[in-house]
Amino acid sequence: MSALRLLLPLVLIGICLWLSDGRDALQRLSDLSPGWALATLVLLNAVTLLSALRWRRTAGALGLAMSRGSAVREYYMAQFVNQTLPGGVLGDAARAARSRQNGPMSRAAQAVVLERAAGQAGMAVVALSGAGVLLVGASRPAPDAGLSATLWVPGAVLAALLGALLLLLASRGGRENGWRAAARKALLGQWPAQVALSLAIAVLTVAAFVTAARASGSLLPAGEAALVVPLILTAMLLPASVAGWGWREGAAAALFPLAGLSAEAGLAASIAYGLISLLSALPGAFFLRRTPRATPEGATGIASPHD
Repeated sequence: MSALRLLLPLVLIGICLWLSDGRDALQRLSDLSPGWALATLVLLNAVTLLSALRWRRTAGALGLAMSRGSAVREYYMAQFVNQTLPGGVLGDAARAARSRQNGPMSRAAQAVVLERAAGQAGMAVVALSGAGVLLVGASRPAPDAGLSATLWVPGAVLAALLGALLLLLASRGGRENGWRAAARKALLGQWPAQVALSLAIAVLTVAAFVTAARASGSLLPAGEAALVVPLILTAMLLPASVAGWGWREGAAAALFPLAGLSAEAGLAASIAYGLISLLSALPGAFFLRRTPRATPEGATGIASPHD
């Protein structure tokens, strides 16, 4: 199964190159702008830092205290594992296991899952805002361009995730330590900070994709980016891949024409974004090397004792 997950992204990217003008996409990548690539790297590191802060707040509301340094270190390590190993969630699973502080695993898992859910909710809000801007603006897609299945499928996934989170927050009852109680305590109980962080992270992520596209020679307008980039990144949630490679490139090639750009432009932008994302996660490899394999019994930290 791991071999399939490693092979599938290569096959999908190969199909995208074959169906589009692969030579043009590769030329765009060879002419990558260092300045815009650096801007993308800075934005993605800002996303990681803010995401670590959001996780720390979420875990703290559930009784799992951690320092800022520990949260950042653990988040970078999780990002690196997610970027390099099949599955895309192994880093998050390890992050949950390491943050439990000898307590119940359920609490640590709730903190990680709810933090990720808040991120998807922020992306959904940005996508809906982009759709609203295009629907009322003069630059909305022409009727014959259509909102094809490639737009509706990831859009439906985002809407379903947002709806499930809102339903979880609105529901009453349940066990004291159950998911509904955890969601109300960690998300609803501190909604101003959660909303601000999730929207900031989503906007910075979209901006990082825009600068990656600019690095590969494409100017992606802000309104169109707010709609198509969250949908492109949602495709990374599909299984049987490594860090969403292949699915993301296919979605970008399919959705970039809605922004008036070519499929080759979308393919090159997505590959550039993926490569820079991997580069931005490299500090996690450094932290992994410096972190002990086991936490001493009774320790309260979640990472190394060097805090």
